[in-house]
Amino acid sequence: MKFKKEKFFDGHSEWEDLGAGVSRQFVGYNAQVMMVIVKFEKDAIGTLHQHFHSQITYVASGIFEVTVDGETKILQKGDGFFAQPNIFHGVKCLEEGQLIDAFTPFREDFINP
Repeated sequence: MKFKKEKFFDGHSEWEDLGAGVSRQFVGYNAQVMMVIVKFEKDAIGTLHQHFHSQITYVASGIFEVTVDGETKILQKGDGFFAQPNIFHGVKCLEEGQLIDAFTPFREDFINP
């Protein structure tokens, strides 16, 4: 896919309700990188999944049970994790919070479902 132009959001995009207590907001992206804020209600789950993108996640608020490549840890504000390409990872929200995800390359599936 040829990426036509960079996307920048003045104060972020609108929140997108993903259902089951999860919503997301794009900070910005281009063909190389994407940053997304993901908001979780208590007990919401980001199901175990994998993708070919590299992902770095920062816990902006809340407490999360995070699983990366079969290892599970409890992370809270100020913590983060790295999910290499094609490694299974997911989260369970233990206390309402937000994650900031950065992907490379950008998640085309997020903007062209």
